[in-house]
Amino acid sequence: MSEALDAARAALRDESVWLVGGAVRDRLLGRAIDDIDLVVDGDVRAAARHLALAVGGPAFALSDTHGAWRVIGPDRAWQIDLAPMRGTGIEEDLALRDFTVNAIAEPLAGGRLIDPHDGAGDIRRHRLRMVTGASFPDDPLRVLRLARFACELGLEPEPPTILAAREHAPGIERVAAERVFAEFRRVVASDRAVHGLELMADLGLSARILPELEALRGVEQNAYHDRDVHDHTLAVLEAVCALQDDPGATLGEQHGAAIAAFLDEPLADELTRGTALRLGALLHDIAKPATQLRADDGQVLGFPRHDELGATVTREILTRLRASERLRSHVALLSRHHLRLGFLVHHRPVDDRRLFDYLVRTDPVTLDVTLLSVADRLATTGRKSEEATEIHLDLARELLPAIRAWQDGDRPQAIMRGDELAQAVGLAPGPVLGELLREVAAAHYAQEIGTPEQAVAHARAWLAARGH
Repeated sequence: MSEALDAARAALRDESVWLVGGAVRDRLLGRAIDDIDLVVDGDVRAAARHLALAVGGPAFALSDTHGAWRVIGPDRAWQIDLAPMRGTGIEEDLALRDFTVNAIAEPLAGGRLIDPHDGAGDIRRHRLRMVTGASFPDDPLRVLRLARFACELGLEPEPPTILAAREHAPGIERVAAERVFAEFRRVVASDRAVHGLELMADLGLSARILPELEALRGVEQNAYHDRDVHDHTLAVLEAVCALQDDPGATLGEQHGAAIAAFLDEPLADELTRGTALRLGALLHDIAKPATQLRADDGQVLGFPRHDELGATVTREILTRLRASERLRSHVALLSRHHLRLGFLVHHRPVDDRRLFDYLVRTDPVTLDVTLLSVADRLATTGRKSEEATEIHLDLARELLPAIRAWQDGDRPQAIMRGDELAQAVGLAPGPVLGELLREVAAAHYAQEIGTPEQAVAHARAWLAARGH
């Protein structure tokens, strides 16, 4: 049962109200129902306030929907959206909806389904079908919702609906970026994210929403890759999804539960760290077309500094999509640092100083970017790939205890305050002091020093060696 539905039925049993859309659809699909949509034949504002008073939660008007209100349940456990009836009756209201599976209603008090477009039949057939030919012209965002529903619900769009969606895909450019990102992030978060992205490309949406991703098609890589950059990117996304599903299978069962819980943590823009990691997978190589380096004979040599430029491009893309600063910064750091773990492969066994440098440079996305690096390596198939992958995974497993501890905030306390150290060695604030503090911190992490006196002696020796 649904707590939201129970609350609505108890509070609004005397109103002319219908349960519509996703709640009816999801119940027929056997999915959980947390958020519900209601159509009210009457005073929506009064109904919303009455419901809010009954459950002890807030009620407020939705600015982007004419006449609609939202009620939030206690502890934000659920939400109910109430909208005024469009047209002269519930059947006319349903005719204005996007897909038949969403054009089903049920009296809130209970009763037979109102299903004039056979949405229930389409659910049984796992079919996604537009209600009328006006569905996409009325709101071009519905083209993206087609991809989202297909990958979230496992429904197959019927051919006429696909054709109509392609025709109206250019209209997505007129839709507010916030609405586009709200749908796009759900595609990325879905169980069939790669299928959703492929459907977006087929509909002509990707070229308009994320042209940088489309630009990866056909970009060749070196002999250590047997996919172009685009297909490699989707393979990295698949590898991230697999890590989310069962991190222990790749990284060791002793880490599986903790990493799964970490990836389930809320991050920003209603996304978890796991979904943000999926965005990182999509965008980590986004600057490769601009940085491709070829030999005189045309052979691809590599993509120098694509990690640095990629961080900039990633931030620009997420800014265009109106993502929050928290998400922009987080995903840009994933792009910037996704190569660092691979660099450490050449320095095994990794000593404490190199480990400390990795932890500091990748902070605060140390564990996130380590997981992205693992997925990137798993998706890299080509010359000597099996050997390289095994070495990379061995290194990740070896460093994971320290990485997890660092991400959890389990770090050595500073051996002494920076101002105290500066005074002890007679150094004024400036770049040299910053370098010195990093050196002392690294020496402390590597257990080369353990007392303030040793820190001062180490600092003096370090300064003397550099002529200070």
